[in-house]
Amino acid sequence: MADQAENCFHCGESLAGRTVTHARIAGAQAAFCCPGCQTAAGMIEALGLSDYYTFRTGGTRPVRDADEWQAFDDPAVYEPLSREEGGGRGITLLIDGLTCAACSWLLNQVLERTPGVIRASVNTATGRAHLLWRQDQVPLSQLLRNIARLGYRPSPAGSDAAAAQARAERHRLLKRLAVSGLGMMQVMMFAVALYMGDRTGMDADIRAYLRIVSLLVSTPVLLYAGWPFMAGALRAIQARRITMDVPVGLALLLAYSASVINTARHAGEVYFDSVTMFIFFLTVARYVEMVARHRSTHLGDALARLLPAIAHRVEAGAAGEAITDVALAQVGVGDTLLVRSGEIVPADGEILDTWTRLDESMLTGESLPVARGPRARVAAGTFNVEAPFRMRVAAAGGATILAGITALLSRAQSERPRLTREADRTASRFLARVLLVAALVCAVWLYVNPARAFDATLAVLVVACPCALSLATLVAMASATAALARRGILVTHADAIEGLAQVDQVLFDKTGTLTGGQMTLGEVKLLGEIDREDCLAVAAALEAASEHPIARAFTQGRTPCPATQVRILPGEGIEGQVAGRSYRIGTSAFVARGLPPTAQRAAQGAMPNLTAAHKASADESLEGIVLSDAQGLLAQFTLRDAPRPEARETVAALRALGLAVEILSGDAPSTVAEVARLCGIDRHAARQSPADKLEHVRKMGAQGHFPAMVGDGINDAPSLGGAGVSIAMSRGSALALASADLILVSDSLRALPQAVSLARRAHRIMKQNLLWAAAYNLCAMPLAAIGWVPPWLAAIGMSTSSIIVVLNSLRLMRDPPLRARTAATVLKPALPREA
Repeated sequence: MADQAENCFHCGESLAGRTVTHARIAGAQAAFCCPGCQTAAGMIEALGLSDYYTFRTGGTRPVRDADEWQAFDDPAVYEPLSREEGGGRGITLLIDGLTCAACSWLLNQVLERTPGVIRASVNTATGRAHLLWRQDQVPLSQLLRNIARLGYRPSPAGSDAAAAQARAERHRLLKRLAVSGLGMMQVMMFAVALYMGDRTGMDADIRAYLRIVSLLVSTPVLLYAGWPFMAGALRAIQARRITMDVPVGLALLLAYSASVINTARHAGEVYFDSVTMFIFFLTVARYVEMVARHRSTHLGDALARLLPAIAHRVEAGAAGEAITDVALAQVGVGDTLLVRSGEIVPADGEILDTWTRLDESMLTGESLPVARGPRARVAAGTFNVEAPFRMRVAAAGGATILAGITALLSRAQSERPRLTREADRTASRFLARVLLVAALVCAVWLYVNPARAFDATLAVLVVACPCALSLATLVAMASATAALARRGILVTHADAIEGLAQVDQVLFDKTGTLTGGQMTLGEVKLLGEIDREDCLAVAAALEAASEHPIARAFTQGRTPCPATQVRILPGEGIEGQVAGRSYRIGTSAFVARGLPPTAQRAAQGAMPNLTAAHKASADESLEGIVLSDAQGLLAQFTLRDAPRPEARETVAALRALGLAVEILSGDAPSTVAEVARLCGIDRHAARQSPADKLEHVRKMGAQGHFPAMVGDGINDAPSLGGAGVSIAMSRGSALALASADLILVSDSLRALPQAVSLARRAHRIMKQNLLWAAAYNLCAMPLAAIGWVPPWLAAIGMSTSSIIVVLNSLRLMRDPPLRARTAATVLKPALPREA
C-alpha cells in the first residue's frame, strides 16, 4: 500500500519527515515525496513508458527550478548553440545523471514522442544526446524542461559544462584509484604474512586478527572503488542483459562473501587480496581508457569553447567611428569588427584594411602563423598574432565554419562504428558462454576435488572477462579520430576510418578540389549589343546566388544588383531575371537550350569558334562561360584557375599507396585533360553532370572497387553520398560538407595521403587488438579452468590485457617515423593556402 511506502515511487528518496502526495500509477496507489516527482511519474505513464520503472537501476531526482530553461527560447541564446540541420535545428546536450540503458531508453522515448521533435539520439557511454527539433512547433526550453522533470540535468555541449563533467569524472576515478591502490597494498602486506604463516605456522589469534584487519581494509575498497562494477552488474541484470560488469561483479561478490564467511568461521581460504587487487587493476584499466576517450573528444570540446565572449563592433557616428563591445550573440552578417593583436577572431569574414598573421592551428593543424591581407577570408576561432585589423562579417554564430565543424564532430562522437558494434555483440555472446563455462567448471571440480572448486570457478569468472575484446576497436577508433583531427582532418561519420582503410580508388572533382578554386576573370568576348560592363553586371547578379567557385570570379569586388526568379542547375548553369529581363549563364549547351530556334542556329555557328579559343597554356586551365538573353548570345567569359601547388605531390603519394586516381568533372574535355596532365593523372572524365558522377561511382562499386570521392561543390553532393568514403574540402558548399565522411579542414590535399596511411595503421592495430584479446581469452580460460591460474593472477592477467589493448591503440596518437623510400611516406604537414 502507498501509505506503508518508505520511499518515493519515482526518485526513491525516503519519505520520512516529508509531505507525502499520492497518485494512481499503473492501477496502483503510489506515494511521492514532492509534486515534482508526482508530475514526472504522471508524464511517464501518460506517454505509455511505465516500463521505465521495471528496468531503471535507481531513482532520479527532478530538477525543481524550471524557470532557468526559459532563456533558451531567445534566438540570441539557442542559435549559437545549435544549427540548421535536417529540416530543423540540431543541438548536442550533455546529460548529467545518465547511468544505464534504461535512462537512455526513457529519454529517447520521451523526446521522440514530443510533437515537434524530429529525431533524438542518447548515448549513455558519452553522456550526450543529439536532438533535432522544429523551434516553431516546440521551444527548446520545453524540451530541456521535460528532461529536467525526469531527474536529469541537460546542458549544451561545448560549454564549460563539458570540461566540468570531464574533470569530475577524472577526479572520481582518481579517488577510487587511490582508495583501491592503498587498500591493495595494505591487504597484500597482511596476505604475505598469512601465506608465510601457512608454511611456517602462526598463532590462531594472530591469524584471526590479520583476517579481520584485511576485512576492514577491503570493505571500503569494495563498497567505494568497486561500486561502479557492482552497480553496472545490477543494472545489467535488471535490464536482463549480460555485460562485462556481470562476471566482474559476480566474482567480487563471491570472493568477498566467501572471505567474510571463512573469517567468521576461522577456517578456509580468504580472498581479500584478490578482491582489492582485482578492483585496483580494473580501475587502472578504466582510467587509461578514460584518458584515451577524453583525448579523442578534447578537440571537439575545445573547438566549441574557442570563441570569445565579446566582439569589438565598429560603428559609424556623427563624431566618427566608435568601437563598442557587444556580446558575440549580437554580431550579425555585414557588421564591421575590430580584432586586436592577441585576440581570437569572433566570426567568419574578410579582412578590410591591413596585413597580419593568424594562428590557425586549432582548425587546420598548421603550427606556424599564416599571413592574411586585405580581402582575405578569415575564420572564427583563429588567433590574431600580429597587427590589429578590421573585418566584415560574412557568417556568425551557428553559421560559421567553426560551428559547422563542431556540429559534425559531435554527430560523429554520438555514433558507434560498425566494428565496435560487432565487437560488443561478440563480447556479449562470449559473456553468456563464460557464465556457462564457470558453472561447468564448478560442477566438475565439486566432483573431482571440492576444495579447489571455488578457486577455479572464481579464476574463470575473472580471467575470461572480455574487457580487452570490447576495447579493441573502441579505443583504436577514438585514437585514430583524434590523430586525424590533429592533422586537420575531421571524421564526421563513425565508419569513415574503416572505409578509408579499404579504399582502392580516389575520384577527384576538379574545380575547387584539384584546382585552387580562386578563379579570376580573363578575357571577355562580346557577342551581342550589350557592352562589357553591363555583361559583367548581369553575370554578377546571376552568380551571386551560387556557392560554386566560378561565381566568385564574377562577384569579387562588385556589388551585384538583385536578380529574381533565379534557378540553379548544378553542372549546367544559372537562369534568372535582372531588371525584368531573362538571362542565362553557364555551359554553351545550357545557354543554347534557352534560345529561340533562329538564335540557336546562329549560336551553333559561333560555338565552334568559341571553343577553339579555349586551348590552355602549360600553366593555366581555362573555362568558357557563356551569357545570353532571350534573343541570343551576349558574351563569353574566360576564367583562369590554376591547379593547387600540392596537387601533383598528393597524386604521387596516393599512387605510392597503391591507389588509382581519376578526375570526374563537369568542365570541358580540353580543360579537364590539361589539369589531369599537370597533376599527373591518366584517367579523367569531362562534361559529367551530378547524375553522371553518381552513376560512375556506383559502376565502380559494382565492379568490386571501393572508391573515395573528393569534392567541394553542390554538384558533388550526390557522388559524395554514393561513394564508399566521401571527403570534402572545408571551404566547400554546405551540402558537400553535410554529405562528407571526412573534412579536410586545412583546405589542403596534402592531408589526404596522411589520412589513408593513418586509417590503414588504425585497421592494423584493431586487428592486433582483436587477435590479442581473442588469444588471451582462449588461452587463459582453459588454464584457469584446470586450476593453474589462481584468482589473484587472473585479476592481474585480465586487467593487463585491457591495458595492453589501450596502450597499443594510443600509438596512433604518435606521429610515425618518416621513411624516404616512397613519396607516400614523405608527407609534409597540412598547410593552408595563402590568400
